[in-house]
Amino acid sequence: MSNFEPNAIIRGAQLTLVGAHRALQNPSLFKSEHYRQAALAACAGIAIRLIISIPVIAVKFGIWLLSWIIDLEAATWDDIVLGRLDFISTYVLQVPFLLMTLMRYVTPTLDDIMYSTMSSKEPGGKGSLASSFKAFVTRYGRKTALSIAVYLLSLLPVIGRFVLPSASFYTFNKAVGTVPALVIFGSGLFVPRRFLVMFLQTYFSSRSLMRELLEPYFTRIKFTKSQKRLWFHDREGVLFGFAVGFYTMLRIPLLGVLMYGIAEASTAYLITKITDPPPQPAYVEGFAESQVRWRNKHAFLGLSLDSLDVYNVKAAGEGEGQGSDGKRI
Repeated sequence: MSNFEPNAIIRGAQLTLVGAHRALQNPSLFKSEHYRQAALAACAGIAIRLIISIPVIAVKFGIWLLSWIIDLEAATWDDIVLGRLDFISTYVLQVPFLLMTLMRYVTPTLDDIMYSTMSSKEPGGKGSLASSFKAFVTRYGRKTALSIAVYLLSLLPVIGRFVLPSASFYTFNKAVGTVPALVIFGSGLFVPRRFLVMFLQTYFSSRSLMRELLEPYFTRIKFTKSQKRLWFHDREGVLFGFAVGFYTMLRIPLLGVLMYGIAEASTAYLITKITDPPPQPAYVEGFAESQVRWRNKHAFLGLSLDSLDVYNVKAAGEGEGQGSDGKRI
């Protein structure tokens, strides 16, 4: 079974809705501390919209000054410049997504919201926030540089029209296979560049969002790089379906940052479905290796939607399982 099959993506999208509903039912989310976080998130949403608008406002002001010298009544280039500037900041540079994910480092309480929804105790320490922030900036900088390079190459004459379709083929070849990737490549030759950029950035941003949402889990459960890579690969369909649902919600003006907090809490629900419960600190050794492969994937994907909350290995037909601490799960 492909890890990126439609059934897995749909199940991930279902977990987006069910997880958000379960997270909002958690009474601990309505403590006074989290109310403050909600108010801060709403204010941050307004601030993000203002920050994104600054370059456009500055360019509009410059064009207004220029109009005193040059007659711009019949000109259209000013509208093109403003439209392209907004498109680049939103979809190429992913500025709104960057600012929202930065909130996790500004207000680490979002990490605690995630673990307040889990019944088990936290396995170990939270890790270094500074090192996590440095890794985030490095990842974002690398992806932004690549996005700018690909977008600029797509503007070149003749060969430019092949850049984004080729990038699409390279991206999806490993995930979905050669034939579907060729279909995406062929479609990309006829789809306007604007929509192809939006398609690719939605895919990459959803993956980046999922990585950020799972960061609190990986700072507590220590995986090696190879273990983490295999962990993501074995669950990539469900993770993408889950993330693309929340990525769509994050694009809601002003409420995006608040939705990010709900996404953090919902991720704890997701973890309970695709891994074993984190053990007590005394039993954490060897737990990461035992979780690399998703042993109950086929059973979980075959469950009906109303059976998700009563899921256990025995009910799914896989036999009774045990956690790394020797206790039944």
